[in-house]
Amino acid sequence: MRVPRAEGYFSPIGANVMDGGVNFNLYSRHATGVELLLFDREDDAMAARTITLDPRYNRTYNYWHVFVPRLNAGQLYGYRVLGPYEPQCGMRFDSQKVLLDPYGRGVVVPRGYCREAACRPGENSATAMKSGVVDPSDYDWE
Repeated sequence: MRVPRAEGYFSPIGANVMDGGVNFNLYSRHATGVELLLFDREDDAMAARTITLDPRYNRTYNYWHVFVPRLNAGQLYGYRVLGPYEPQCGMRFDSQKVLLDPYGRGVVVPRGYCREAACRPGENSATAMKSGVVDPSDYDWE
């Protein structure tokens, strides 16, 4: 068993419940910065807590990771990812947008969900889908 460390682990990918908290791990080849946003409710207009990942400690190759103590399954989260905005190269980073974890196991949709808000300029926290931490060991696979 691995002992949790604050900077987290680059494997496994996604949000993984460990002893004492949750390890978050996101792959992004071209990101220049990543923020982990923790929400209390699916329709919150602002994150309850924002954790800025430091590339010196929270990045291994193209993996951005952090261990957050005292979190459990059910925690709602999202990411803000900084990087180049070069549509001609297929890169459309927008640091104002809340993004789902592409490796997440759970998704929560707020009552006021608005897909169009993701396309318009500006903040979209209140209307964006959020990822939810899921502990697969709590699931009855039979």
